[in-house]
Amino acid sequence: MGRWAWRTFAVVGLLASVLYTLNVSVIVSDACLAVTGIGTVWACFWGPRRHGARPPGAWRLIGVVALLFLVGVMVRPVVTDLAMPLPLIADAITIPAYLLLCVFIAVLLRCRRSLDRHAVLDALIVWLGGALFSFLILAEPAAAIHDRPAAESFMAGLYPLCDITVLLLMINLTFTARTWPVSLLSFIGALIFVTIGDTAYAIVGLQGQIYGSPMLNVPFLIGYTLMGVTALHPSAVELSHAARPPVQAWSVRRVMLLVPALAAPFALLLVTGGTPAHRWIIATGGVLIVTTLLVRAISAVRAQASAQRAAEHQARHDPLTGLPNRRAISAEIERRLGRGEVWVFLLDLDGFKWVNDSWGHDTGDQIVIEAARRLRATMPESVPVARVGGDEFLLAYAGGRNEALSLADEIRGCFARPFPVRDTEIPITASIGISHAKDDGGSAALTAEALMRDADTAMYRAKAEGPGRSTIFDTSMHDEVRARIELEVALRQALAEGQLYVAYQPIVRLSTGEPLGAEALVRWLHPERGQIPPSVFIPVAESAGLIGTLGTWVRREALRQLGVWRRDGTVADDFYLSINVSAQQFSEPEMPLVVASELVEFGVPAPVVALEMTESVMVDGSSVTGRVLYELREMGVKLLIDDFGTGFSALGYLRRFPVTGVKIDRSFVTGLGADAEDEEIVRAVVAMSTAMGLSVIAEGVETRLQRDSLAAVGVTNGQGWLWGPAVPATEFAVHWHASGTAALAGRPEPT
Repeated sequence: MGRWAWRTFAVVGLLASVLYTLNVSVIVSDACLAVTGIGTVWACFWGPRRHGARPPGAWRLIGVVALLFLVGVMVRPVVTDLAMPLPLIADAITIPAYLLLCVFIAVLLRCRRSLDRHAVLDALIVWLGGALFSFLILAEPAAAIHDRPAAESFMAGLYPLCDITVLLLMINLTFTARTWPVSLLSFIGALIFVTIGDTAYAIVGLQGQIYGSPMLNVPFLIGYTLMGVTALHPSAVELSHAARPPVQAWSVRRVMLLVPALAAPFALLLVTGGTPAHRWIIATGGVLIVTTLLVRAISAVRAQASAQRAAEHQARHDPLTGLPNRRAISAEIERRLGRGEVWVFLLDLDGFKWVNDSWGHDTGDQIVIEAARRLRATMPESVPVARVGGDEFLLAYAGGRNEALSLADEIRGCFARPFPVRDTEIPITASIGISHAKDDGGSAALTAEALMRDADTAMYRAKAEGPGRSTIFDTSMHDEVRARIELEVALRQALAEGQLYVAYQPIVRLSTGEPLGAEALVRWLHPERGQIPPSVFIPVAESAGLIGTLGTWVRREALRQLGVWRRDGTVADDFYLSINVSAQQFSEPEMPLVVASELVEFGVPAPVVALEMTESVMVDGSSVTGRVLYELREMGVKLLIDDFGTGFSALGYLRRFPVTGVKIDRSFVTGLGADAEDEEIVRAVVAMSTAMGLSVIAEGVETRLQRDSLAAVGVTNGQGWLWGPAVPATEFAVHWHASGTAALAGRPEPT
């Protein structure tokens, strides 16, 4: 009903207004007036409450206003011809309605934060012009009628002033409106028609009459209808929403309203300026209007200057922390260059991405704000602190090397205490890159941007060395950056030109050396540089945003090869392929669908595919990552934890996610047979995995002693150079063909 209520009400109200205008009969006219008025009162009480318009008390107030207006209109014809003071009953009912209406509009203005100084001054100018006109043209002549009581004349002159006051508030409402919903338009229309009706009564009052004709009520009927539409329309809830637009000194719409008000004194001089009293009134009103206009002009100039200062501040400061931004500190560094030795510190918060992914960006913002507060509170005033990125801060210092290194220690000290996050505390460290320019004449050509770039390079070197480190830039880092960029370009070219290939390393049963599966590993044979190790190009792929593309290519190539091997009998039906997947790929919601389509495309069943992930996937995993893992497991794909034991290794993560097995990191396998501690760690992993029903694979097995030690503690499957390195598909097929599997016994032990 709510959706169509306002339309139905509008149609009924307009039909009632038309019938009232036709004046078919007194009964019909009274019925139209009663239906429209009662309907408006009902709408003002029912509509806002149904839509949840706020504040509810203010909307109940407008319901009372509608009721008082209705009663006043209905009573006026009845009491008109009665003896005084009974005719004033209608006025005693209606005048309070105007006061309550003004209160309602003022509440709306406050809720909308629309009490704009410029709008108030503009409305005051219009009000002064309108008040001057109303007083001299309507109120003063009405009060001058001698053959009626003074109270009646006073009331007749009071209505125009009430309308002008309502007009003052309405103008302020329109001047500060950013949007124009139906409810706002209809509300303004209702006030306009009520003003027209009052003006008509005021004109009649000039002839000494209180009530002239039922036709004078037509504007009120239309106003009532529009007021009901305001209350019933769903956009009524928007009337109390903050809608203050940016500072607008002048506009065409405002000038169009101000010009008639400014012209009012001159027009009145021509019409009623014959008597000295009228000229004094007009002159006083004109002075007030001009004074208000001057105040308005001065206010506009000041507001414009204030807005300009605010814009300049915003252009040079970070909106989240209030610290200077990159542009501001760059100018400060530029100013200090050539006046002494300048040091630039660029720091990046370690683990910040984990906070954003796990706790949300709002929490991340709070950590950034707290980090900014600590840095600013700790650093001397002479050291500018700026935020230059999401979790990056930059500081500049002029002084010697020892003082600069001491300052770096103070920066690290800002992160000595954990950061409060929700109901816990999280340790956050910062990696710091440091660059400097010496005051020796040789650094004259060094710019602020170059210093900041060098500090950024040093920061990435510090981050690579571990969290919480600091590194001073040296020129050799430029060569590293250049080499890294060249390697990135070459990697993009390799992906496009097919320089990459997939190698396969067997995963075997320890007792027999029989292959159970293989791990697909990407290799890069550069036409000029030869083999480039994965440890070199995988980090480049991650930092360059290529890891997703690379991972997809490896997965598709491996699945294609497995499909070929299964069809030609190279591998047994239960032979599985293990494929590494990056954390980024596990965070893609569509990954299960993509993998499912690839399995169908290459004719590979899900149970013979294992996807490997690092422990960080589970720790940093969002709800999307968890859902992806569960969907992959429901398909039948195996999920393995690679390099188990080097990350967080929390039992809770293994229980929370649907993993099927773990791969013990090679660092624990190396010491088997010689280091009792490594043996105990492996034994504990096996016991835990067995209890949870997880398979166990040992990586990096290179000797028979390691193999035997693994078998002794319960490990059944292994992978490593003892059974051979990762080799291309053709070589793997020759050596590990299902019809003649090569066993360990015939292979020499690596030296």
